[in-house]
Amino acid sequence: VIPPPVIHIESYSEDSISFSLKMTTNIKVSGYVVNIYWTFDSHRQEKRTLVIEGEKSIQKVANLTAHTPYEISAWAKTELGDSPLSFVHVVTSGTRPVSPSLKARAINQTAVECSWTGPRNVVYGIFYATSFLELYRSPHNSSTSAHNITVLVQRDEQYLFLV
Repeated sequence: VIPPPVIHIESYSEDSISFSLKMTTNIKVSGYVVNIYWTFDSHRQEKRTLVIEGEKSIQKVANLTAHTPYEISAWAKTELGDSPLSFVHVVTSGTRPVSPSLKARAINQTAVECSWTGPRNVVYGIFYATSFLELYRSPHNSSTSAHNITVLVQRDEQYLFLV
């Protein structure tokens, strides 16, 4: 039986998490697959995937959000197959940024100008869909470090926007 890898949180800050991965077995490990999950504004779960080569690993994941719960899951790729998943949870330190104030204005039938307020030097995600279900499951999205973006939409549809 292949055991799950051990995920150990080495440190965390407002915008990063460092963790180590190791196996407690003599089975040869060729690498790991790590998923980092977090929920954006209780509407959209997001994920970042890392594919890591090698047996032992210390990783640092940066560009995270302060005071946000993250779930890290990992499995090992071994000579005998994939291991079971292991999980850890961590909340980054600091104070969570205030949610931006979004304004959306139709430019024409297929373009919407979105603008918002918020801190500088951060990356914003803009999510949009024609229903709450689509906004949660599979929204259209863009990202920018600016405070505005023009998105193209389908004509004759109503859209929900989230930044």
